[in-house]
Parts: sequence; structure tokens; C-alpha cells
Amino acid sequence: MKQIIYYHLPGLFEFYDFYKVFLPLFREHKEYFYDWCEIGSIYGAPGVCLWGGGRVGFGDESPQNVASLMREYNVSARLTFSNSLLRNEHLSDKFCNKLCALFEKNGNTENGIIIHSDLLLEYIKDRYPGFFFVSSTTKVITEFDNFIEELKRDDFRFVVPDFRLNKELQQLESLPDKMKQKTEFLCNECCWYGCYDRKKCYENVSRKNLGENCDDHICVSPYASKGYRFSDAMKNPGFIGTDDICNIYAPKGFSHYKIEGRSLGSAIILEFLLYYMTKPEYQLKVREEIYLDSTLDLF
Repeated sequence: MKQIIYYHLPGLFEFYDFYKVFLPLFREHKEYFYDWCEIGSIYGAPGVCLWGGGRVGFGDESPQNVASLMREYNVSARLTFSNSLLRNEHLSDKFCNKLCALFEKNGNTENGIIIHSDLLLEYIKDRYPGFFFVSSTTKVITEFDNFIEELKRDDFRFVVPDFRLNKELQQLESLPDKMKQKTEFLCNECCWYGCYDRKKCYENVSRKNLGENCDDHICVSPYASKGYRFSDAMKNPGFIGTDDICNIYAPKGFSHYKIEGRSLGSAIILEFLLYYMTKPEYQLKVREEIYLDSTLDLF
């Protein structure tokens, strides 16, 4: 496949130790990985981050260490600032502003902001103009006409629609090339396809990041008790696998794919990267390089 596919990977702060091992492996052993894929970015936010959204409580690595690692390997960092409930008084948060100052100009690679709030968007555009912006999937854009309107906005370099638009292939194919290159698909979502409460779930996370005293969101999925399982995500009607990317989406002109998983463990993140990026004959080799120990006991 001549077209380059860009994967946007989870855990900028959450999986620092993992990427500290994986990135040099990816750079030094390109023969292990498909030659048609690259790392487009790594995204995430510190566990305590007022502007954060999507997930809460994960990611305790030093921002300086994270910035240094991304700069060393020339990987684009995306700060997940997708809180949907921000007010004017939240814009002056010192920690979040320091993060912006640190990552705005961090080496030669452009860094981005995954964003929900237009209030925050205008604030960052004014004070930290070096960033580009990604419209967050937390907006839960499920209507195709709304998706097109979001794609039309010059503010965004990429737009991540709700995963339930992934298989609207006839409408997706009709998009002009410029809009196709702004589309970033969420590939491996495990959320119930029939979920009617997804926006409330994200709003609950936003409230928690703001320090509000609120109950946990109760997932309405009939499969919630199982937690995330990649095998179940593969059965999701919105799932986009490697065969789909190579044979359906890439030929239609789509290049950008987001892998979720900031709240999972590094072992399952490795499985994602093995599945999406690693040649089958080298998957065991990559496992061995990352964590396999001949004396390792799982139980």
C-alpha cells in the first residue's frame, strides 16, 4: 500500500514508561512494522488536569519528561483538553497554562490540542498560537450533517466523529478530499453501539475534573460488567480493523486513525500496537523486546 496511515496512540502521560521502550524499538527496527504506517501522534493528559476530559485520574508522569521524550523521537504530542463544561474562571488554571507553555514549542514537531469547549479554543488560540486543534469525539457527533459542519470549521485540523459514523461508507466516500484528510476515525471503541448516554458519561468526567462532588456515571451498556476487551471491540459494528483500513478506508482516501485506551493497562496497549502496526511474523519478537521475561509468571 503506497498511502501512509497515521495512528494516533493513547497515553501520552499515562504510558510514559511503555513508550520509553516502544519508541526506540519502532525507530530502530522498522522491519518489525508495516511500512505503510507511522505514529501520527500520542495523546493524553495528566491525571489531575482541570481542562481534561474523556478520562480522569490517569497519568502521573512529569510533563517535562514527557515533553523530552516526544522531542527526542520527533513525535507529535496532543494534549487532551476535552472538558465540555469549562467556564471563564477555569481559563486561568496555572497548571494547564504551564502545560501549554511547555508543549507549544517542543522541538520541530507541531503539537496539538484535542478540544471540546469553544471557550477554551479561543483562549488557547489567542495565547498559545503554536498549537493545532482536533475536534474531540466527546462531542458525540452522530449525525452526518453535523459532522460535515464540523469539518468545515477552519479551527480544526482534524475532526473525530462518534464511532457510529465509521460505517457510513457511502456518505464518507462522497466527502471532498480535503475533508477526508481532516477525518480521524476512532477504531477500537468498545462502547455499546446502541448507547444513548455517551454524552452524559463524558460530562460526568468533565465534572470530576472540575472537582465537583458528583456520583459516578452508571454505564447503561448491558455488557458494562465485563469491562474493556479487545475481542469484544472487534465485534462492535463500528470497529475498524487493519483489513478495513487497507482495503476500504485507505483506498477511499482516509489516512488518520485514533486508537483509544488511556484508562487501560500497558499490556493491552501493546496488543493494539501489535495488531494495528506490527507484522505478524514479528509480533512475538516485539512482545519479547517490550516485556517478556522467561521467568515471568502471570499468576
